Amino acid sequence: MSFKDELTQKFEERRGTVGIIGLGYVGLPLAVAIAEAGFNIIGVDIASEVVFGLNNGISHVEDIPDVRIAPLVATNQFWATTDYNELQKADAIIICVPTPLRKTKDPDVSFIIAAVEEIARIGVQGKLVVLESTTYPGTTEEIVLPEFQSKEIMAGSDFFLAFSPERIDPGRTDYVFANTPKVIGGVTPDCLDVAISLYETFVDQPVPVSNPATAEMVKLLENTFRAVNIGLVNEMALMCDKLGLNIWEVVEAAATKPYGFMKFTPGPGLGGHCIPVDPHYLSWKLRVLNYTARFVQLADEVNRSMPDYVVMKTADALNQLAKAVRGSHILILGVAYKPNIGDLRESPALEIIERLIEKGANVSYHDPYVPNFVHEDLDLTAVEDPYEAILNADCTVIVTDHDHYDWRRIGNSGAVIVDTRNALKGMPLRENIISI
Repeated sequence: MSFKDELTQKFEERRGTVGIIGLGYVGLPLAVAIAEAGFNIIGVDIASEVVFGLNNGISHVEDIPDVRIAPLVATNQFWATTDYNELQKADAIIICVPTPLRKTKDPDVSFIIAAVEEIARIGVQGKLVVLESTTYPGTTEEIVLPEFQSKEIMAGSDFFLAFSPERIDPGRTDYVFANTPKVIGGVTPDCLDVAISLYETFVDQPVPVSNPATAEMVKLLENTFRAVNIGLVNEMALMCDKLGLNIWEVVEAAATKPYGFMKFTPGPGLGGHCIPVDPHYLSWKLRVLNYTARFVQLADEVNRSMPDYVVMKTADALNQLAKAVRGSHILILGVAYKPNIGDLRESPALEIIERLIEKGANVSYHDPYVPNFVHEDLDLTAVEDPYEAILNADCTVIVTDHDHYDWRRIGNSGAVIVDTRNALKGMPLRENIISI
């Protein structure tokens, strides 16, 4: 029996072992979904504290509660380790490591390279390897494939290699692993077939594409689409401010058009790992080819200017009290990058806080999902009672519109408020409430 037939049969019968490298926001939900489909999972992570917690049934990822991890650990369907050698037992290995940007905004694929070198060391013969980490088009075939392939061992017959971009949206419950279509591109047609045979056991709709570079580009298009449209509506917010118009009224009215318009809303800046980061992978790749990704650069310029715009609006709000930013007490409501989660990755709140402190403000914050945090020079603990803190602050800035908050109570508090999320929509217009 060929390696392809052996793996395909094993996956179709939901037998075998799958290794997951990287047990963060992407890797852990993927590991749990595959384990719940019937496979054994070996999770590899370099963080020993993460491994220890998971092996004791304790999740560090909000979307995966302990009650989903614990039974998988108890039945030995899932175990975590820092030892790559354990992956020798795996029939498939999926790479879910971080792909951050360097300070120069160039892609940092060092985590991918490190994982690939470890996989090559233990050997890939008879295995399926899938890269899920977001990266630039060409990574799978230009970086990963050469580490595995030689004259003696060939992709598509001796081992199988594919790229399948992750589509995790933290905090989302309507679209989860099973009902979110999964794009997959194989190095060869047989590689694609083997990858689909695994993914279709826990995903309702695999979406095959012709090669890994296409799948890599799909991910970048998805998030560049969002970044550009958010940049557009953020610039519209700046324009409306100049024109004395309410951007939220403009957006809501435009959204009544049943065709040709997709609603995006302005905000204090971009957050999360994907949207602020992924377009730069595309931009970098095109710079290598002597092409300027103009939309990407312009959208990034606008989006990255929004925290400064929020600080300016905060200064305007304090001017109503004849106060300067320096020495004022400013409360930030919500520091997570999106509502109803505790994820701080690339959150605009961090930059807003830093800018206000640089200007001499006394800054405190509240977030029901983030009791404390450390970020570069920031080391802050949330205030206990946000409603009392609002009354004691010179100005409150709404950065994240968590459902936890009683927005009517906040809007009626009489405090000076800068609302960056239209959280106080429907409240009577008042001079003490400034909306972006």
